[in-house]
Amino acid sequence: MSLSSPDDRTTATTAPEPHAVVPGLLPDPPAPPHTRRTGTDVALVATFAAFVAACALVPAIPTGTPVPITLQTFGVVVAGLVLGARRGFLAVALYLVVGLAGVPVFAEMTGGLGVLGKPSVGYLLAFPLAAAVAGWLGGLALRARPAWRYPLLVAAGLGSSFLVTHPSGIVGLMARLGVTAREALAIDLVYWPGDVVKNLLAAAVTLAVLRAFPDLRRGRR
Repeated sequence: MSLSSPDDRTTATTAPEPHAVVPGLLPDPPAPPHTRRTGTDVALVATFAAFVAACALVPAIPTGTPVPITLQTFGVVVAGLVLGARRGFLAVALYLVVGLAGVPVFAEMTGGLGVLGKPSVGYLLAFPLAAAVAGWLGGLALRARPAWRYPLLVAAGLGSSFLVTHPSGIVGLMARLGVTAREALAIDLVYWPGDVVKNLLAAAVTLAVLRAFPDLRRGRR
């Protein structure tokens, strides 16, 4: 048996792993799908909060009542129908929080906690829930046959208006004006024709947006 000397030994070298990533030389891996989706949802919530604010800043139409007609409810319904119940609620809630914090994004360029003392307080506070209801009903409408989607989206918007916004508005009128339920209803009736028109437009806008961006609603709530 022969003994090998240390000089005859082969020095082992460590080969780099074929899939080793050298920091700084390769781009970061793409973000997970759920992270990208969350980022998109946040952007959409902020965008539609700004959209509702823009609608509110359109000059109001006097009605001879303490609450003028504005495009706020149009923006609220569109946010719900396009984004769905959860994201629609968050978008309108963000708009409400920003306005209550003092930014003049409410009708007639008002903002701050002082709006809670106005006759319109019931309508204003109902907006996030109205968007959620419109979004939920709109989701059902969008599952119908294409020919039925427009009228069902109109019905979804009207449902949110008459199930949430108007009842809450009537309560606010009673609380701030000291009127009876009958008198508050008489004031509220003034807004019904305008609400019908706004919901007709909201359904048309929703279909146009979803036709251009079908992924906005796909797999979302």
